[in-house]
Amino acid sequence: MKLLGVRADPLSAVRRRAALVAEAAQMPGAVQAPDSASFLGIVEAELTPAVRAALTRLISEIDELRGEVGRLKARLNEAEDLADLDALTPLLNRRAFLRELKRILAFSQRFGGPCSLVYFDLEGFKAVNDRFGHAAGDEALKGVAERLAAHVREGDVIGRIGGDEFGVILVQADLGAALARAGAMAAAIETQPVACGDWLVPLKITYGVRQLDPGMTAEEALGQADHAMYAQRRAG
Repeated sequence: MKLLGVRADPLSAVRRRAALVAEAAQMPGAVQAPDSASFLGIVEAELTPAVRAALTRLISEIDELRGEVGRLKARLNEAEDLADLDALTPLLNRRAFLRELKRILAFSQRFGGPCSLVYFDLEGFKAVNDRFGHAAGDEALKGVAERLAAHVREGDVIGRIGGDEFGVILVQADLGAALARAGAMAAAIETQPVACGDWLVPLKITYGVRQLDPGMTAEEALGQADHAMYAQRRAG
């Protein structure tokens, strides 16, 4: 007798059969029948049209959900990448740069090997904006970013840490090697003015270098490299 108001479940027979199959499989000496045309122990011939239709809809919904999960993961990865990038240049932003600095500090402390931090500052940036306009200032920042990126190795980390300030983490580089590489990067920036419309905007860069020490925090390393940069500026 059918109960009023209760919808018949076309998969109920499948669920009951699946439970019986699972129970039988736990019995001593139970052997799984090799039937390639079966589903949960039910051969295809036993499936009613209603059950087949329900299974088809179920499989379609599962495939659709898998596709949606894949699309959501792709969008999430894209959002995470964008959250790490500077808004103007193709470099890491300050938050992502500090995260990488913490990671490298921890790695260096655990496994050894010298690493250094270089703090770059674009001198006279306000004058560039005032004389040539903010579009020229943006091009100057992009030019610095591109030239720094062209002179780092795989494994090094580069980011814009605020305004006209940039940071580069040099792995496997002690203070002497880092000073030499920082000088080469500064020369690459200064020897080529940045083109902006009809103007050629000259650039001048100041930098400070700090070798990373065990136990140093990312904020301490950044602050000390900043102090080294100001010391170089005072020294002319």
